[in-house]
Amino acid sequence: MTNLLTRLATRHARAVLLAALAAAVLAVLAGAPVASRLTGGNPDFVTPGSGSVRADHRIEQATGVHGDGGVIALVDTGAPATGPRTQREAAKVAALMDADPAFASVRSYARTHDRALLSKDGRQTLVIGEFSARPGAAAHYQAAVRRLLHATAGDPHVRLGGSEVVGNQVVRTVQHDLERAELAAFPVLFVLSLWIFRSLVASALPLLIGGLNVVLTLLGMRIVDSFTPLSVFSLNLVTALGLGLAIDYSLLIVSRFRTELAADPDVPRAVAVTLRTAGRTILFSSLTVSAAMAALFVFRQRFLYSMAVGGLLVALSALLVALLVLPALLRVLGRHLDFLAPGRLHRALEKPESTDGGWFALARGVMRHAVLVAAGASAFLVVLALPFARVAFTTVGPGSLPSTASSRAVDDTLRARFPADPLETVTVVVTAGPDAGPRLAALRDRVAALPGAAAASAPQRLDGGTWLIRAVPREPGLSGASRRLVEDIRALPAPGGMLVGGQSATFVDLRGSLLARLPLAAAIVFLTSMLVLLLMTGSVVLPLKAVVMNVLTLGATFGVLTAVFQHGHGAGLFGTTGQGALDATQPVLLFAMVFGLSTDYGVFLLARIKEARDAGAGEREAVALGLGRTGRVVTAAALLFCVALGALATSRIVFIKELGLGTALGVLLDATVVRALLVPSLMALLGRWNWWAPAPLSRLHARFGLGEGGLPAESARSEYARTG
Repeated sequence: MTNLLTRLATRHARAVLLAALAAAVLAVLAGAPVASRLTGGNPDFVTPGSGSVRADHRIEQATGVHGDGGVIALVDTGAPATGPRTQREAAKVAALMDADPAFASVRSYARTHDRALLSKDGRQTLVIGEFSARPGAAAHYQAAVRRLLHATAGDPHVRLGGSEVVGNQVVRTVQHDLERAELAAFPVLFVLSLWIFRSLVASALPLLIGGLNVVLTLLGMRIVDSFTPLSVFSLNLVTALGLGLAIDYSLLIVSRFRTELAADPDVPRAVAVTLRTAGRTILFSSLTVSAAMAALFVFRQRFLYSMAVGGLLVALSALLVALLVLPALLRVLGRHLDFLAPGRLHRALEKPESTDGGWFALARGVMRHAVLVAAGASAFLVVLALPFARVAFTTVGPGSLPSTASSRAVDDTLRARFPADPLETVTVVVTAGPDAGPRLAALRDRVAALPGAAAASAPQRLDGGTWLIRAVPREPGLSGASRRLVEDIRALPAPGGMLVGGQSATFVDLRGSLLARLPLAAAIVFLTSMLVLLLMTGSVVLPLKAVVMNVLTLGATFGVLTAVFQHGHGAGLFGTTGQGALDATQPVLLFAMVFGLSTDYGVFLLARIKEARDAGAGEREAVALGLGRTGRVVTAAALLFCVALGALATSRIVFIKELGLGTALGVLLDATVVRALLVPSLMALLGRWNWWAPAPLSRLHARFGLGEGGLPAESARSEYARTG
């Protein structure tokens, strides 16, 4: 494959670039509109086939009404809720819902005299519109929400909430925040690239390659979305990860190209050696990231499998662009790559790679005090991980939105001032005959007597064989007490079949599904990462050690996220407050991303260590040469990656903040504490045992592993001797 890529890059470079330009234009025209096609909200986080989903479907079948609670309009004129002024406002909102064909029923105090629609102080009232159930109704619901938001936009006395409004406002906020994050990140990335690459031309390459990577991925997502719906939240991942991987791979390719060009000015030879060495490293890197993201396919929630689609497409696209388009660009640019570099920097760039510098000194110092460094670095990561031992979880809801969002304000008001929040009601759906009333009344009494229940409604017959009981939890929805209430109700004996739905039940099912499938996803990530590293290094010790170090990085990352977003320590720095819990999907997503990216940086370092060792350098010589030569590149890549991914932490959606901070922190810890301290210290302690593998695995590596050229043995020894 390397020979084919070399021929394309050196002999047909202009044709490759023209094809890439045509693909980019097609991707922009056909792929960019995917951003407006994708949807998001509560449906992204439900568990298909779960008890809560089946309960909602049973209610829909029996009543023709969608079971998510509909739209909740909070009316507050400052006058009494039952007075004519407030009732006129409520009637206007009810009339808007009545006139919209998406709504099946509308409830207000004037129509039902239900005091649950009045606030405790009698100053506010609710109007609740429930959607009609219909095939493919999600688009109709969102269209109705947009119409209602537009119609009430100028009314200061009406604020809209409910699950569909939450979904609408989350999607709009995500799209706006994504644009803002891109605008903020691109100038910073360009300035940092200029500082790192020391050349105007070279510094533009990562952003150019990153842009091509993103638009190609969007085209792929447009194609996939035509077969199965994808979540809008995956766009955040595609943009940040696409830029990050492009930056990483560009740094690796350009740095190696410069090194080879400084040793021999023959451009085709430099491109060929770069593809044989750095190109091989990028291949292994892409495989690790792809495998980690593909592991998310084991989960059933649309949010996670959409992330799997986006992550897998962006990793494969990054590989294609880095190994085909970027080498062709380097072949055309040749020694003009650094044409616009300042004179002093240009002379420095033309020098052969030197082993003098801080990274070589750090490598020597770490290996000289290997036991102390390994123990200290491990202890530091363990201490950071400690808060994760007391983690709590939640899911997407109004609390995920900024306080300025109407659905967040409605939810806060419902909890503080109304007898019950309609969204937090636990629905008990029982299949029983028309004569089951007395038995269901007894079931209602048992539900009401549960510790977590504040009240339970009388059994309501929905159709010939379906009954409904509504339980009001004592504690807010998604709390531990509300989740226990769901589990306690499900444990009760009931006449006929019983299903439990509602917000808390949906979260219980989500949490249970994630926990049940997490071991399989973890096994896929662990085994594929170990296999890739085995094929690259021929060792079984190095992959095992990489897994342990990645687990330490993950633990530290989760610990910091728990401290910030659950307990609120430093949350103000990210424009939020302590949420009391982490979003349940984020540890799963971050596990795949941080593990894949940590292995990614491990590949960068181990590839250069193995290269030096294969050339004849001693064990410690090879480690020093590997760290010395990749230290600046990996650190620079991590810094740029942190900017690309960390920009997501500026989002006003809490779980997007968690994704941005968590990924950036994991990359930063891995590139500094792990790669600079733990890897060299542990390799120094293990010596030649680093490269041990059982005979069958050694034969597997000999047959399927990929080799590459490296430094001459004497050159490796002499360079290490000069630094020793």
